[in-house]
Amino acid sequence: MKTLPPNAHSDHLKKQAKELLRRYREGDAHAVARFIGALPAAAQRTHEEVIALDLRLHDAQSCVAREYGFVSWTELNDHVDAQTVARHATSPLARRWLDLAYGGDVTGRYDAARPRVAAQLLRDRPELLAADVWVACAAGHRESVERALHADPAWVNRAGGPLNLPPLVAVTHSRLGQLAGYAERLRECARLLLDAGADPNQRIGNRYPPASLAQPDEAGPLPALYGAAGVNRDPQLTAMLLDAGADPNDNESLYHSLENPVVTRVLLERGARVSGTNALRRALDMADATALELLLAHGGDPNEPGRGEVAKTWGAPLLRAIAVRCSVRHIAALLAAGADPMAKTPDGVSAWRLAMQTGQVDVAEALRAAGAAEALDAEDAFVAACARADVVAARALQAARPDLPGALPHARLRLLPDAAAWGSTDAVKVMVELGWPVEARGGDWDASALNHAVFRGDAALSAFLLAHGATWRALQGFGSDVLGTLSWASINEPDGVERPDWKACAEALLAHGLPAVERDPAQTGCVRIDGRTMRFSDEVTDVLLGTGAA
Repeated sequence: MKTLPPNAHSDHLKKQAKELLRRYREGDAHAVARFIGALPAAAQRTHEEVIALDLRLHDAQSCVAREYGFVSWTELNDHVDAQTVARHATSPLARRWLDLAYGGDVTGRYDAARPRVAAQLLRDRPELLAADVWVACAAGHRESVERALHADPAWVNRAGGPLNLPPLVAVTHSRLGQLAGYAERLRECARLLLDAGADPNQRIGNRYPPASLAQPDEAGPLPALYGAAGVNRDPQLTAMLLDAGADPNDNESLYHSLENPVVTRVLLERGARVSGTNALRRALDMADATALELLLAHGGDPNEPGRGEVAKTWGAPLLRAIAVRCSVRHIAALLAAGADPMAKTPDGVSAWRLAMQTGQVDVAEALRAAGAAEALDAEDAFVAACARADVVAARALQAARPDLPGALPHARLRLLPDAAAWGSTDAVKVMVELGWPVEARGGDWDASALNHAVFRGDAALSAFLLAHGATWRALQGFGSDVLGTLSWASINEPDGVERPDWKACAEALLAHGLPAVERDPAQTGCVRIDGRTMRFSDEVTDVLLGTGAA
């Protein structure tokens, strides 16, 4: 592993990545070997296979970061920034360190936690542990916490520090708990605090914007248990808090535990109620059906009326499961638990018809076996053919009904953005080529197909949609447009997206009428576009300004 220079600068790192990419494109054997050695997508491939991958700048940046021991380019740059702060006094460094250790719901910032960077900073500046008890809480430093308790026993239940945290919340919400070397230390500190009389139901109000550290959202409390079960998803820490009297029905912990069904089981076995938490619908977002099966086995109602816009759109959990392309195992679990196979959406679309409309023939067969099947009319058959990307069948149906797809109601037109949201690229292309309104809005955040394609970093689909009349001005449910989507996605790099290329998405937008972009002289790292100040990832910013590598 390469050693990062003590005075590393982000501009120098950018030059390293661009030089690596240049040499790779020239076929340089050493550059290719670096990708094979550090980039997961290139691992165990031949020289020719790596060249055929057509790697981009973000791949080179990832390679450079991993060579220095960081999991992402963002983490590498965060570390460089933290090193700069570390050369200053301890007090501002401690505050910066806490920002790295906690997520935005604690700090009141948009920036995500960077626990690996925080851990590296502690290795560089270990004196922080003794100098600031709040750093000690977040790092699981037992000796410092013991000293604080000895000096002031009442401190155990008193909020304080730069983030105004009660000590137990400071321990359980620290994202260093996601690192193997810190999880046990944090458990020890939590046990110490509980033995000293800490209230296991300590909590704070959510600070994530538009709330803030100064004005938290008290209607969205975040208890210590949520930190253990929903943030770090630590089954041992979760059990410890529950055994000490933490309330399992805090309306947050169960919902957010589902990525680790072991934690979900701990909560359920200690009295967490499924009803009213919306956890059942959240389980439909999990690729693995284990969490759903656990919820159903512990009293989850497979026909539970939902809440919010998603529930209003789809109705029963079974219909939501079909809409988001859940596996047949999810569907089977719902049906076995008593889900009504004859359920209909608020717009009157049956489960079986919805499965056909979304191209899920295997799900439709499972519903047929449960007694749900019906004849498809011409409109449904057309939609089903499009969803299967069966262009021959779809054109034949359209020949008999030239008013399609124009005659379709919104509930079916939204299947275009729904397909884009779930990566059904072939279906999207068939729909658009057969005349589907390209600006139809749908998906979980009421957005156009272009918004969903850009969110996923699908540059090819973005370019296709733009070439067929989609506009970057199309609004989405969060009140912004495609630029806002590109900003959020390129900075936050959402999970579950395979090989995103937001740089190429930006190139596609520039090729289809995006206004001139210029640096914002008042805000470092930001640009001015269409009268707005916006921030994007460095790679996307370079493209928008015309300074990025091809």
